[in-house]
Amino acid sequence: MSDAGDEASSSDDLQQRLERILLGGKRKYTRLDVVAKTGVPEERARRLWRALGFATVEDDEVVFTDADLEAIRISDQLVQAGLIEADIEVSVTRTLGQHLSRLAEWQVHMLFTLITENQELGKNERQIARLVDRLLPELERVQNFVWRRHLAAYAGRALAAPEEDLEARTEVVGFVDMVGYTRLTRRIDEAELSAILDGFETLATEVIADHHGRVVKMIGDEVLFVADSATDAAEIALTLTERTSADDTLPDVRAGMASGRILSRFGDVYGSVVNLASRLTSVARPGTILVDKALAAELADNPAYELRARRPVAVRGYNRLRPSALRRARDQPTGLFATSQQLAAEMMGLEPEPRRRR
Repeated sequence: MSDAGDEASSSDDLQQRLERILLGGKRKYTRLDVVAKTGVPEERARRLWRALGFATVEDDEVVFTDADLEAIRISDQLVQAGLIEADIEVSVTRTLGQHLSRLAEWQVHMLFTLITENQELGKNERQIARLVDRLLPELERVQNFVWRRHLAAYAGRALAAPEEDLEARTEVVGFVDMVGYTRLTRRIDEAELSAILDGFETLATEVIADHHGRVVKMIGDEVLFVADSATDAAEIALTLTERTSADDTLPDVRAGMASGRILSRFGDVYGSVVNLASRLTSVARPGTILVDKALAAELADNPAYELRARRPVAVRGYNRLRPSALRRARDQPTGLFATSQQLAAEMMGLEPEPRRRR
């Protein structure tokens, strides 16, 4: 057998070993076997499989394991018990598949980096398999801990106001967007871009958590967050603006926020308030924060902040949007995060000029 054939055979052996470790056993069942053994109707099983993000398989294709059967049985019991409503079962499954797919992609990338940086490890398929076998339960324990922590935090907020609708409630929605991101990607390499994205995501996550908000999602060059209180939202936007301004490795940011009723569904948020916050972000200048009329009213009596009405603007879906610019009050300390240029601009009542980066 040629060297190329030996390498292909070795690669196949490693893939099979890893698959048995990760799937908890061998592939033993076809889709029709799953239907027969679990009692879940064929069309329903097919919908759930696709909702998880996996391609439809042929009737005679051996794909499923004992662990797959157990997962389907448990899911069916949750529906039968009324814990998951049948009409949202596919939506719940799709959300679970999307989030876990991203997590799995990152973990495989982490493992790949570890192997490629350790040449001796990369040459030994058995060692790679043993490494994965050892790491898998540790990753599961960490994921379970983080999930329980988030579950406890969310349950605490929900039970604090049991009369509120958890899906439709009043929140502050905010977007913080890196300015000039598209132009920046044309001038830097992938390593620099990765460092900028990592720096921004790390900073955004820390600031939002510190001020009791929640990251809904990172959308390329911006973060979408929600907060229960107007003050928390204001602190998130102001602190992010100040800290990115003080960090020469990050672009300037701009922000838009709006307050009102939103629909919270499977971890994402929807509604006119979300759209309004996005539109405000699109017309904000670098280093500025624009808020809608409702949020401005909530913050108006807080001496820590200063709100300045802006001229009406026309954006998609809103003909005469009247935003206000949010700043810290002049007599409030801005800490180490404000540059001398920003302070001078505030004293003169001007918008801060964008920095020239790179």
